[in-house]
Amino acid sequence: MLHTLGGLRTTRHTDIDEQVAIFLHIIAHNVKNQVMIGRFQCSGETISKIVTRVCNAVKRLHPHLLKKPEPVTENSTDQRWKWFKNCLGALDGTHITCLVPLKDKPKYRTRKNDIATNVLGVCSQDMQFIYVLPGWEGSAADGRVLRDALLRPHGLKVPRPDKY
Repeated sequence: MLHTLGGLRTTRHTDIDEQVAIFLHIIAHNVKNQVMIGRFQCSGETISKIVTRVCNAVKRLHPHLLKKPEPVTENSTDQRWKWFKNCLGALDGTHITCLVPLKDKPKYRTRKNDIATNVLGVCSQDMQFIYVLPGWEGSAADGRVLRDALLRPHGLKVPRPDKY
């Protein structure tokens, strides 16, 4: 699939299997090029090119593997959606691991003991992101992040009081 749909090709020195192995090893174990140079007997430049090449091939698979969800229409008769009448969309927060200076680590430590940033995302009813607020410390409560989004001058706006 990476070859036929993603456009990944064998090079003069590395076949597709070896390129994928290098890519997977780096992303799975978060290792540096120096480690890979010794393990796969390639130069750092070659390792970097392979990672870029495989990553681009994976990105080209997106339209084949990920189907965009279809929005629910206003006149849907599906009983699963009756509870969402007048709903404008959805919001949720997520934690994304990050690197921060040592002095800031306590603020970014999550309840699961990871160092992460807290990101709020809001989607419209047709499943498009309409607002994203990144950068909060991982220890910040969801309510605090939402309150900040609502109070910012160009922050999250709730259109009408009869909608939720």
